[in-house]
Formats: sequence, C-alpha cells, structure tokens
Amino acid sequence: MPKNIVIIGAGINGLVAANYLKRSGHRVTLIEKKPLPGGACAMESFTHDNLHYQYPSGASVLGLMQNFVFEETGLSARLQTFVPESPKLAFFPNLKGPTYIHRDPHDLDLELRNKWGETGDAKAFRADESKIIDFIQSGYRAGKTPSIDEANSVLGKDLVDLWIKGDARSLMDHYFESDYSKIYMAMTVTESGPVSLSEKYSAFTIPIMDSGSVFKGYYGFVFQGIWNLTQTLSEINSELGVDIRLSSSLVDKDLDEKKVMVENKGKEEWIHYDDLILATDPMTAHSIIADISQDQFFTENKLIGSSGKINLFFSKPIQWKNGVEHPDSDSAFRFIFSVDTIDAFESAAQGILNDQTQYVPGFMQIYCEGAADRRIDPSIEYDRIAVFFKNLSLSSNGEELSFVEDEVKQELFKYINNPEDCFWSKLSTPKDLKEMFYFPSGNIDQTMLTDKQMYFDRTFSSDPSKSFYGFLDHDSIYYCGAAAYPCGSIAGTPGYMCSQQIIRKHTN
Repeated sequence: MPKNIVIIGAGINGLVAANYLKRSGHRVTLIEKKPLPGGACAMESFTHDNLHYQYPSGASVLGLMQNFVFEETGLSARLQTFVPESPKLAFFPNLKGPTYIHRDPHDLDLELRNKWGETGDAKAFRADESKIIDFIQSGYRAGKTPSIDEANSVLGKDLVDLWIKGDARSLMDHYFESDYSKIYMAMTVTESGPVSLSEKYSAFTIPIMDSGSVFKGYYGFVFQGIWNLTQTLSEINSELGVDIRLSSSLVDKDLDEKKVMVENKGKEEWIHYDDLILATDPMTAHSIIADISQDQFFTENKLIGSSGKINLFFSKPIQWKNGVEHPDSDSAFRFIFSVDTIDAFESAAQGILNDQTQYVPGFMQIYCEGAADRRIDPSIEYDRIAVFFKNLSLSSNGEELSFVEDEVKQELFKYINNPEDCFWSKLSTPKDLKEMFYFPSGNIDQTMLTDKQMYFDRTFSSDPSKSFYGFLDHDSIYYCGAAAYPCGSIAGTPGYMCSQQIIRKHTN
C-alpha cells in the first residue's frame, strides 16, 4: 500500500531518500525553501570581460557516495566524472619538494621512509583501515543501525578500540613514528571543526572519510561542477513522479493529524503525510518539530566549524612548479601544510577557539577543478581551483577578511609559475557557510565529528536501537540530514539509510 511521504529539504540526502522511496512505490513530496535543489551542492556565477563563469560555492569534490547509490539512482548514466590517478602531492615547511602519496601501499611506504624518515608501517595502517572500511560499507549497503557490539563481533575488540572508539593521536602513534605521517593521515579529523586528536572516537573519522565507493575510496570531480549531481538527481526524481515544491516554506504543522502547511508565493496548503522526513540541518529540524530554541540547541550540541574556502580563476591553465610524470598531474590533489609537528597541528586546530583569534594557518587542500574538466573537454581555456583550508573562526564574513585571502593566496602562489594569470578569487568563511547553507556554527558536517556525536551516537532518535533515523520520540518523523550517521559529505548515505528504514517498516 503506497504511503504519503513528505520530505523537507532537497539537498543530497533529501533527493536520495526521495529517489529510493518513490521507486519503492510510495507517493513522495519534496519541499525546498530555496528556488533550486541541491543544498550545499550550489553554484554561483560572475561575469569578467563579458564572459560568464560558474563555480561551486559549497561542496567541490565527490568521493563519499556509495557506488550502488550512484548506479541505482540513475546518476551514473547521466553524469561525466573524472578521478585523478596521479599521486597526491603533500608539502611541508622546511622540506624540499613534494612527497607523493601513492595509491599502492608498498610505494607509499617507501616514499614515506625516503621523504619523511618514517620507520612505522604504512602498509599495516592501510590494511587495517581497509578492514574498517569494508565493515562500514557493508553496514551502509544493508542500511544497518551502527552498533559497537556488531563491530566487535566482525572486527574484534582490538581493532574497534583502536579505530572506532579510540582517539586519533593514539591511532597515529600505533602505526607511525614521523610527525609528517601523523599530520597527513590525521588531517581529516579536523576538517569540519576544531576536534582534538585526543578526543574519544576521533580515530573513526579517518576511515569514515575514506569510506566512499563511487571512486573506490578516492575523490574526484563531476564535470563542470558538483552542483550538476544534485540538479540531475532532482530531474531524475521529477521524471519518476516525485512532487518537488521549490521556493516553498513550512509555516505550520499538526503532528496529531499528520499534516504540514506549506507556503509558496503567498498560497498556503496543508499536505498530509504518513511519514515526515527532515533532510535539513539539525537546528531547523528541532525548531520545526520540537520548538527548541537556538540557545538550547547550541548548549546541547557541539557545533563549531573552522573551514574556509577560496575559489580562484585563472585566464590560462595553471603551471604548477612541482608535478609528477603522469597525464593527470595537473589535476592531482595537493596539500600544503603550515605546521610540521603533530603538537603544532593540534594547537592550530584548537587556536580558533580563542574568541580573539580569526585565523590560524593549518593546511590547504587544493582541488584542481579546471584541470579535471579539461581531461574531459580539452577545449576549455581558463582554469579554476578551489582551496579548502584551515583554521578560521566564525566571527567574520569573507569580504571582511581580505588579509586572510591575501595570506592564503600568497602561500599558494609559491607553488605556481603563473600567478599573474589569476583574475578572480572569493573567500568563504564558516560565517558565510552558516548564512548560505544554514550550517549551525558554519560546520560542514553540521555537528562536530566528536565524542557523543559519532557512530551510534550520530542520531537524534530517542530509541536508536529501534529507529536509528527516527526523530526524537515520534513514530513517523525521521531525520537524515548531514548531522546523522555517517557524516555531512556529499554522499546521500544518511538519506539512503533512512529510506531503507522506512521501506522496511512498511514492508514488514
């Protein structure tokens, strides 16, 4: 018997949930406040010398999506993608030249020994990480509730204590001796916010961020911009018969009668539901259903974001000073670190917790989007990159921090032979992300990936063992935004897993 499913929020999770629920035979209405779907998969544009340019104002790269989601939703048949096979390049202060992060564990082990004096065991690290990732991915596919008991049963207590329940600093100390290795491998722990490497469960962020299967655990690009992914999925859903209401706001609710009032262009309409899915940021979800104040939500959750992003355009292809003899070298991911000890790395990440501090350099991740596009369409003449960097406070918008933009560009341009070809750039700060995408405290994962907010705790359900993606104590209301397990990256995994919970409920 088809059910009426109403989904609030047309970001990646709302779109994925809608796709699976509609294909399972249910009636699906998708409500989005903005005029376009996509959430943080957003596009902005500008004009320069009478030419029109587009760039991603939110997310840039694709990697954490599961391949079965990419295939089953129909996305794989409609999108062009590119994944650099060239080794990544890592740069540290006081070290000459790049270190090549090879895919092959043996080659990586040799490189770390030669460049960083590593005497630990990178091969063992990768081998054990693969075991954790296999376990995580099997849970995604089955739509299983995260469970420490199951993890212990499948992986063994030692691996669980080290990789899931443990802290990132202890995990690094277990496998590595060099601080360079520890910094590089633990980098993702602080990507979204100032999480301490000594926090319990911080180790789990590392395999989580490698748990995508769309590109076999690596990261890549959607041709012309990642916003094409959510735009295309919205089109697929519309063709399937999903009722998509854009520029529409939820203005009232009657939970007893199971209905919500939606307003569009001054017209109000009650929409009845059997199940209501909140694919929004968690603060919005709580304000809609629980009438919780912002102050209360901030008190009860760890939210701080500390990530900045600069989009840059060049009139000609970037000429990198350091590369590798590989056809994909220009599109390879590059990492520029500002610190060279694990203690300095930790200090930089935590530094923005000081109310008087606006910027503490930590690292940059460089996404060579233009070079990736040229691998698909060589006729493209200009270039563009996105620089994701750490650590920024929530205090100011990008336009107020020109000194930060200048400092990041100055460091970046040391690695480029033709910086004079850069004709446009724009800085986005955690405050900008908060205002653009409703990220509480500007956190790209919406809530910090830290103790009490990781793995089996990454839920807002009153009874996670019974209804992990359920919302509070409501039987027919669910939450699958970025603050739900596993995390907030552009993957749609929370949306998929939430849809499977609802499908099982109605099937049984």
